[in-house]
Amino acid sequence: MIELEVERVAHGGVFVARHEGRVVFVADAIPGERVAARVSDQGKEKFWRAETVEVLEASSDRRAHVWAEASVDRAPELRPGGAEFGHIAMARQRGLKGEVLREALSRMAGVEVAVEVDPVDPGLAPGVSSDDGTGWRTRMRLHVGPDGRVGPYAARSHTIVPVTSVPLAVPELAALAPLGDRFPGAAAIDLIAPSAGDPAIVMVEGDRPVRGARPTIEERVGERSFRLDRDGFWQVHRGAAATLTRAVQELIDGDLFDPRAANHDLYGGVGLLAAAVGDRFGETVRITTVESDVRATEHAGANLSEWLGARAVTARVDRYLAELAADSGASERARLRDATVVLDPPRAGAGREVVERLAELRPRQLVYVACDPVAFARDVGLFRERGYELDELRAYDLFPNTHHVEAVARLRAIV
Repeated sequence: MIELEVERVAHGGVFVARHEGRVVFVADAIPGERVAARVSDQGKEKFWRAETVEVLEASSDRRAHVWAEASVDRAPELRPGGAEFGHIAMARQRGLKGEVLREALSRMAGVEVAVEVDPVDPGLAPGVSSDDGTGWRTRMRLHVGPDGRVGPYAARSHTIVPVTSVPLAVPELAALAPLGDRFPGAAAIDLIAPSAGDPAIVMVEGDRPVRGARPTIEERVGERSFRLDRDGFWQVHRGAAATLTRAVQELIDGDLFDPRAANHDLYGGVGLLAAAVGDRFGETVRITTVESDVRATEHAGANLSEWLGARAVTARVDRYLAELAADSGASERARLRDATVVLDPPRAGAGREVVERLAELRPRQLVYVACDPVAFARDVGLFRERGYELDELRAYDLFPNTHHVEAVARLRAIV
């Protein structure tokens, strides 16, 4: 056991302290606190990892954990993961997330910018509690042990732990969660609550549901409906899709937007953000959404069918851009230079190759939707090296009581 003075937040939901000159990344703490911690990993020479077991001097921002089973009162190996900021007051949570994003942009992109993380507009997330950050998850996976018992993984492990509640879930999923039941033979249990239709429990064996068919569901964003596979990707927070739709629409600079240019929606899923562009700029918009998942692309084609200038392409984004650069003639190159490109890559970010391809095609503006601050900051740095500047940045708390934060930014090509 060691005593630690907690200094600051680090990326990944842990906090920085020092012990005899060595950096210690400690969980379940708050900057300014003094805690007793148990070292859990000494595998690295330069730093250790530790878990708080007792708070000796508490921050004024510490509160009772919103998930009782994840409290420091429970042994670290029995605390469920997925609510690592649940012991921190909501305003301080958002402040800490902003610090991580601001520091990443400064260190990796050379950009100094103030970051304010906004909560989800309650009008976009009916039924979600903005006071304590609970009741927002519309998708949840519970794992099944060898004896058939159900539960989440413990934090930073693959050990299944028993719980009696799932407070981050929307109420209809919390009521449905089979926490006391057994499912012998299943690997996991998926719980899904679409915005249209009834919630569902799906047994999972391996990476796919046990049943052979792939049922579809409907999600609604404002007045628009999207069809997708029940096990396909959709934003987890009840208000996230509407929040990102509004953000993308507002961040596109209308003076730079050309509806007849070769506009693109990269990593487009089932067409959510392509539809956001179309809804703002009208039925004449030309836009191509690119997604590697075949089923998602099929749904995107149907979801965007009212726009005659919309098309959905199944391809890896890096390969698609390489072919686009190689095959485009002078007129298409001009339309690409006039284009607006929306990109919403996975947590790993777009990466060097995609950034280089986009910079070569030189669209007027990019709207980048990011769920990892470090990957996002790295990519902003790469874009800046290739003649783009960060014009505007917004951040949203789409994952309350966790360390995750969503950023939406506009980057503009420097003439």
